[in-house]
Amino acid sequence: MSKSDGDLVTHFLLLLVVIIWGSSWAVGRILSSGLDSERPATLDPATVAWLRYAVVVLMFFAWCAYKSLTGDRVRALPPDRNTWRSVLWIGFFGVMIYQLLFMHGMKWTAAGDASLIIPINPVFTVLLAAPMLGQPISRKMALGLFLGIAGVAAVVGWSPNVDIPFEHRLLGDAMVVFAALSWATTTNLTKRILQRRRDEAGASALEIVIWYSFAGWVMLTPWMLYELWGAPLPVPTTVEWASILYLGSFSTVLAYVWFAMGIDRLGPTAAASYVFLVPVFGILTGWALLDESIGVSMLVGFVLIVVGVRVVQRESARLRTD
Repeated sequence: MSKSDGDLVTHFLLLLVVIIWGSSWAVGRILSSGLDSERPATLDPATVAWLRYAVVVLMFFAWCAYKSLTGDRVRALPPDRNTWRSVLWIGFFGVMIYQLLFMHGMKWTAAGDASLIIPINPVFTVLLAAPMLGQPISRKMALGLFLGIAGVAAVVGWSPNVDIPFEHRLLGDAMVVFAALSWATTTNLTKRILQRRRDEAGASALEIVIWYSFAGWVMLTPWMLYELWGAPLPVPTTVEWASILYLGSFSTVLAYVWFAMGIDRLGPTAAASYVFLVPVFGILTGWALLDESIGVSMLVGFVLIVVGVRVVQRESARLRTD
């Protein structure tokens, strides 16, 4: 295969990634609230998150076993105490907190609205890098944050999905914003552990994801048991089982691997640019699967958030090179 053909395949895989990630919001909404009033959800949010990461952990550990048979070194668990400590914090924010906020948030708000809000995550990542990584914050970064928040306000305040009560959407959207903040914390913690491991024995990004996925899955267990305690054992529907497998295998494992391939082959900037398409497919799948509405306020909010993110990212890159 020529380089151009390989790049074409990589672009196609990245497109699949954003389609999968975009559709995950509608799938999460289905698992949290059901398809409609006649078909409500049978599983509680923490139980869904636990089952999702049970699939993730099984797939990642199977991958580790396969790689060990081929002679490649992929460690299933952290090698030392310091790495374990960092991985536990990443699992706390990146799996337990994020998944609980994601699943509870999707119980209250529209999938299209939530998919528009989550792209503000890079703004939070850069701003949190100030206390966590020592990166300065400039006036342009503050402007980018303001634009991003204005975009979120447009999505929340003027959503066309008025069939969901405003106070419900406000609660769900607030959870999605905090989920983005939690993921931004995860991103900076991952950068820090990658930097430290580069200075020592070295650890791949895939290994870190495997480690914190396992740690976060264990942390979700008490929440799952609390939901199930004293209640009849739920019987998930075929749609719910398929949705859990989809979120675990495609949205979490395969999409991550493909996105990492895109970064490796095309560079981080080119790969990251695809992420801005996630809300497009989030809105479309919410409309197709859940009959959600599409309105002008979504476009306004999307533009404001994307412009805010780009302002922050460019200013962050400028400060790093100065």
